Amino acid sequence: MYTHAFSGFSVDDTERARDFYTRVLGLEVTDGGMQGILTLHLPGGSEVIVYPKGEAHTPASFTVLNLVVPDIDAGVAELAGRGVTFERYEGTEMETDTTGVFRRGGPPIAWFTDPAGNVFSLIQDEDAKAATR
Repeated sequence: MYTHAFSGFSVDDTERARDFYTRVLGLEVTDGGMQGILTLHLPGGSEVIVYPKGEAHTPASFTVLNLVVPDIDAGVAELAGRGVTFERYEGTEMETDTTGVFRRGGPPIAWFTDPAGNVFSLIQDEDAKAATR
C-alpha cells in the first residue's frame, strides 16, 4: 500500500537549522528537493524532513528527534563542548541531574533544543552500554 513514510517538523530558519544539525550534531543534511526543505539523514538509514515556517513557526513542546548514543555521559559532554545547553527539569517527575540527564527510570535521557526551539534528546542505548562493560 505505502511506498515509504517519513516524519517532519518545522523551523523558523532553515539555514540556521542546517548549520546546527551539521556542525553541532554532526548529521548529514541535504536539500529536500523542494524550496527550503531540508532532509536529515539519520544513523541507521532513516530520514526526517525539516521545513520552513518562518515567523509562523511554533516550537514543538515534545521531543521531535531522539538521537541514540552508547554512553549518555560521553554524548552529553561532547555536545556540551559544542555549545549545546541541556534542559533542566528540577522538581518535576522528569527531574534531571546537574548535567541535564534524567536517570530515574528507563534509559538515561537528556533533552536540548535546536535553534528553532524544537525539543531533541540524547537517549542511551542500554544494550550498547552493557556491551562496553
